[in-house]
This record gives sequence, C-alpha cells and structure tokens, in this order.
Amino acid sequence: MTPRNRAMAWVALVVGLTAVAAARPANAQQLVQTKDPEHPLVLYADSLLSLNDRCIVRGGALNPGYKPVYVNGKPIGFC
Repeated sequence: MTPRNRAMAWVALVVGLTAVAAARPANAQQLVQTKDPEHPLVLYADSLLSLNDRCIVRGGALNPGYKPVYVNGKPIGFC
C-alpha cells in the first residue's frame, strides 16, 4: 500500500466514524409546540431551544433524535 493510499484510507475511516457518531440519537431532547403545530422547536438537554423550526437541509420538521450543531452558542436542529 502506497503512502497516498494509506492516507486516503485513514481519511475515509475518520469520515465514516464521524458520520456514525453524528447519527447517534441525542439524549433528553424533546419537541416544543409553537404557533405552527407542523414545525415545533426542539428543546435540547442544555435547556436551549433550536433557532430554526424547519430543517435547513430538507425543509421538513425537526427530529429531536439528532444532535444539534452549535453556531455562536445557539443550536441548529436537523431533520
């Protein structure tokens, strides 16, 4: 195995492990109803509400099973 192939294999492994870790369900997250019943916010374990009420990827309802991404200390939820 060449050094380049070895490096590419490590990158693929790290990316794969990161994807698996990100897909694990987060704990103690729940939906909070808003004016729009189809698009509730998510209350996270750190007591912060998601900034968004729709998924920024597909535009659907948020899934409390996914961990948020924090931007400037504020959680962004995903579907």
